[in-house]
Amino acid sequence: MNKLRRYIMSNFSLSFFSIFLPLFAISSVIFMIKLAAYTAYIQLNVWEMFELYLFILPELFFYTLPLTFFVAAALALFQLSTDNEMVVIFTLGIKPNYIAKVLLVPAMLLSAVLFFNFFYLFPHVKTLSINFVKYKKSEAKFNLSASEFGHNFGSWLLYIGEDRKDQSFGDVVLFHKEKNEEIIVSAKSAEITNNSGLLRLKLDAGIGYSYTADALTQMKFETLFINNLMTTDQRKYLSAYDYWFNNEPDLQVIHTKKFISDVLLALFPILSIFMIMAIGIAHVRQQKGYVYLFLFASVILYYGLSIGLVNALGYYTIPVVISFWLAVTYSYYRRKIVHRF
Repeated sequence: MNKLRRYIMSNFSLSFFSIFLPLFAISSVIFMIKLAAYTAYIQLNVWEMFELYLFILPELFFYTLPLTFFVAAALALFQLSTDNEMVVIFTLGIKPNYIAKVLLVPAMLLSAVLFFNFFYLFPHVKTLSINFVKYKKSEAKFNLSASEFGHNFGSWLLYIGEDRKDQSFGDVVLFHKEKNEEIIVSAKSAEITNNSGLLRLKLDAGIGYSYTADALTQMKFETLFINNLMTTDQRKYLSAYDYWFNNEPDLQVIHTKKFISDVLLALFPILSIFMIMAIGIAHVRQQKGYVYLFLFASVILYYGLSIGLVNALGYYTIPVVISFWLAVTYSYYRRKIVHRF
């Protein structure tokens, strides 16, 4: 029995990786194209693009792994049927339930990984990704350049007369107005630095004037720093439990729907064991043309129910979909496999 189990798992592993790697690569390309759209309004270097890609990896794995398991397991069994090895197995007196138990072990492990993925990793990487993009958007507001219209730098009005090749600026003028005071500063050169959200404008070789109703003050300087703290509407970091069940009212509705559908998608490998058996164990001459059709229809039906019923049934979607899917797939499995073998 152990040799048979290892043989089945060996065939399953080959099928799994031959499907997973291309599917994961295609999904990665699609997500990278989506990430590239960010460059329309924020500046991203190669490392920052890679960081964003790392943030979406849990999502990539969550959507590709259950599909890969379902298709790979069914095709592995179908390949054994094609080679007439499945007939030999049943001739030796081994029941279909044994094969189901062999596949149930990796299915349970995969579902456990998927639960950990969406329940714990999703909240962390989603918050990090959203805050990262918001930070880059705020940073983009301070991409300064020479212009006849000038810029805002915090509470200062900033005019830049010249852009230089070393990313510094020339002929810089700043103006700041308060209720009882006006300040104007000019400098021959300036450069801007960003240190963890603290923007510093370094002015060199300049002069400043402060005007009030009572006095006019002049100041010459060699170096002057003007700080400006970037403000971004950062999403609050929450624990995994609070993210799913105790969030802000507007977000809670969205997260509840996603939680329900993700629970069902994480259970897909376990709940689909009977369908895998029914599709994979086949009389090749009679059913060869229908295997891929059944695979496609099964995925569409299960995912459609898991996502489509959430709005109408809420948390009741979980028991309804599980009960319906097990009833349908087990009935099909008994009629097609158990009664014959």
